This record gives sequence, structure tokens and C-alpha cells, in this order.
Amino acid sequence: MKRLLNRNAWLEYLWVTLGAVLVAGGVYFFKFPNNFSFGGVSGLCIVLAQVLPFTAGQLNLVLNLALLVVGWIALGKRFAVKTAYATLVVSVLTERLEVWCPLSAPLTDQPLLELIFAILLPAAGTAILFQHESSSGGTDILALIMKDRAGTDIGKGLILSDVAIVVCAALVFDVKTVLFSTLGLLAKSLVVDEFIKNMNLSKCFIVICDDAEPICKYITEVLQRSATVSEGQGAFTGRPKQLVFTALKPSQAYRLRTFIHKEQPQAFMMISTSSEIVGKGFMRQ
Repeated sequence: MKRLLNRNAWLEYLWVTLGAVLVAGGVYFFKFPNNFSFGGVSGLCIVLAQVLPFTAGQLNLVLNLALLVVGWIALGKRFAVKTAYATLVVSVLTERLEVWCPLSAPLTDQPLLELIFAILLPAAGTAILFQHESSSGGTDILALIMKDRAGTDIGKGLILSDVAIVVCAALVFDVKTVLFSTLGLLAKSLVVDEFIKNMNLSKCFIVICDDAEPICKYITEVLQRSATVSEGQGAFTGRPKQLVFTALKPSQAYRLRTFIHKEQPQAFMMISTSSEIVGKGFMRQ
């Protein structure tokens, strides 16, 4: 059991590391060179780098570490260790990339293409972090503190801070950069939500059959899931029926559907898609 817990912990941190690397890569290679200032600490650092004698990566490291300390002091044990770890990885990696892979200009001459990657990579990384109960820190930490101390809605707090950063960008950058930043701000939250929704997709089954035992045996022994069985009655025939309720990952759902179609072709299946199932084996409460 202890070995299993250690293995699960390692897997959790591998996923958190992957999410943090995606965030750092998107910020450094696409957001920084184009001065896309659509919110977050990285957006603020892009603006500050224009008026201070420091690079955006250096400012990002300092501000994120400062917020990390503030979050740890303000939230104490409620401050997630995985969030602290992800913040460190994003901050240090972003700063180190300036040394390992210095950029003097954007990678391409297509700002719209780079904006897409500046949104997609951090959005995918953020979705992975949220999936594993973590975040990349930054303004997320301030939002958590505001919620804890003042009961402020996290979403509203983040939107207000992001809008404020874009407004500041308008004071130091040209109109094109500000318009791209505004577009990025509008698209960012939608893309993050879409990534999270697709990562959480599951299939819900309601199977109406004459004999639930072989179906339940396949679910529990082969698919390593559970199910609920209840008794029913056909409205037209009046004959007794059994109902099997279960929730599965998409790959498991395909296998169960194939099994039922082969073993009990007369069974009636209702299959729906859900992006939010809370419970053991799915999302944590």
C-alpha cells in the first residue's frame, strides 16, 4: 500500500511538472517576445520590463517567489504544496530559458500564430495543473487570499486583475500589441475551460437488460469499475427488468458497449457524456 501511494505521488508530481513546463514554454517562447500582456504575473512583468532595468523572466521569478511567500504566510496549511512546487518550476524555468535559449525577437513574423500558441500552451498546462489540484501561482495566489479573507469570487478577482494589466499595457505598447493582448485575454479563459472539460470527459451508462450479472461482472472484474443495479419493469410488456448504472472513461465505455452488444444484443443502452463526475476514480470533492 505504501509503495502504491508513493507511485501515485510521483505520478501526480510528474503531471504537475508537465503542466508547469507547458505554462513556462508558452510564456517564454510566445508571450514574452511579442509583449502579449493578457493578464497574470507574466503579463505584468512584460509591462514592468519596459520601465525597469530587468528582463521579464527575472521579474517573473522575483514576483512569483514573493507571492509564494505571501500565500504561504496568509493561507498556511491550506496553501497547496503542489501549487508551491508548480510556481517554483514555472518561475525558475522561465528565468533559466533566458540564459539557455535567449530570444532577441519573436520566433516567426506571424503574430496571430504566436498569439494562438501563447494561449494554447499555458491553457493546456493550466488545465493539467487544475486537474491535479494545483496552479501556476501568480495572481491565482492573490485570488485565493482574497477569497479566504474577503469572500471575493476567484473568477471575478482574476478577471479584474487581468483587465487592469491590459490597461497598463496600453500605456507602454503600441495599438497592435494592445489589441492582440485584449484578444488573448478574451480567449484565455474560454480555452482553459474547454481544455478542462475535455480532460474530464466520461461516459454515463444506463443499461436495461434481463440479466445484469454478466454485465456487472465485466464492469467490476475486467474494467475495474463499479456499478449500481436496480429492479424495474417494462411498461409495455410488464416483464421484470434490471437496470445497471455506471460511469466510465471513454476507452472503457467503448469496451463495455462492445461487450453488451455481443453478449446481450437485446439490452437497451442509454449513453451520455459528462464533464463533471465527482467520486472515487473520477474528480475529487
